[in-house]
Amino acid sequence: MKKPQFIDIHILQTVPPSNINRDDTGSPKTAYFGGVKRSRVSSQAWKKATRDSFSYLLDEFGLGWRTKHAANLIAEAVTAILPDIEDDQAEVAAEKALAATGVKVKDGETGYLLFLSSGQIKALASLAAQAFEAGADVDKRLAKEILDIKKKPTLNSIDVAMFGRMVADAPDLNVDASVQVAHAIGIGKMNPEFDYFTALDDCSPEDNAGAAMIETTEFTSSTMYRYATIDVLHLCKNLGSAAVACRGIEAFLKAFITSMPTGKQNSFANRTLPGAVVLQLRDTQPVSLVNAFEKPVEASHGKNQIEIGCERLAKQEEAVDKAFGTTPQKTFVITASPDAQSLPSAMGVEGACDLDAAIAQISQACAAYLAENGHQTEEVD
Repeated sequence: MKKPQFIDIHILQTVPPSNINRDDTGSPKTAYFGGVKRSRVSSQAWKKATRDSFSYLLDEFGLGWRTKHAANLIAEAVTAILPDIEDDQAEVAAEKALAATGVKVKDGETGYLLFLSSGQIKALASLAAQAFEAGADVDKRLAKEILDIKKKPTLNSIDVAMFGRMVADAPDLNVDASVQVAHAIGIGKMNPEFDYFTALDDCSPEDNAGAAMIETTEFTSSTMYRYATIDVLHLCKNLGSAAVACRGIEAFLKAFITSMPTGKQNSFANRTLPGAVVLQLRDTQPVSLVNAFEKPVEASHGKNQIEIGCERLAKQEEAVDKAFGTTPQKTFVITASPDAQSLPSAMGVEGACDLDAAIAQISQACAAYLAENGHQTEEVD
């Protein structure tokens, strides 16, 4: 049995007054952990921020579209292949191609968000164009193969391969995610606050001293623990290419670590970067260190939450490794806060490194691991 390879990402990040991820009432999302209410940012919110950052790091073939309007995207691609086709004919041809995969289309939309890669959209458009020109039905077998990662993994985009796809109408076209992202939670107790604000009407009479609008908005601030893990071999199998998998790992590490959900950014401008990042290669199983913060962290004795959080993180790692034999093969520590300078030695590494250097070394280690398991890192344009 092949030994697995996982990349664990641990982040401590202080976020100032903000509301980056709201619930249905507009309040910051929360969670109880260790019997104490914490601030929370959902995994979906940070995955969306990560995917948005991918657009700066990957070309279009590394990116997918999550939409109910997949038929429209296919129709546009059909028109690019057949410039003389009428718009309504292209739409019908696209819907037929999508229906041939087993996905139901009604009034031009799928009944749920469908995650397709750019390569899959173009391949379905090519099949639709061929069927239209031949005056024939779309070949269902060929259509299904385009979305079947077991048969056409190289058509998968990096984001689909990482975050997975569920197709309610055709479960055989599902893609199991190779990346898992935890909900970020505050390492200390949450203390929600309210901002009372007013707005004046620029065109109101001079003798009118009243406000045109009075409102309140809820916000909070916290130091958060963020965690994600990548299954390297699973990602490679989802993509059918070791080189593309390594490229995806590099993009994910950069995007996940540096991204920020955009909720109420204009109101709070809460753009921070992590104070401390720990990246670990493991050949046992993924290990979250969140239990380091089951007891909420409070600033005390001249130490802030980042400093105490780093101490807790290192102690939790040591305890878990000793109890379960899950010692990582390699650990990289990136520190961007003066209060995190003791973390490298506490984690058993010689010193901190910068993010790009850590990503490069992890990518090289993953390429070597995949080669050992029969997946050579071929050249990719």
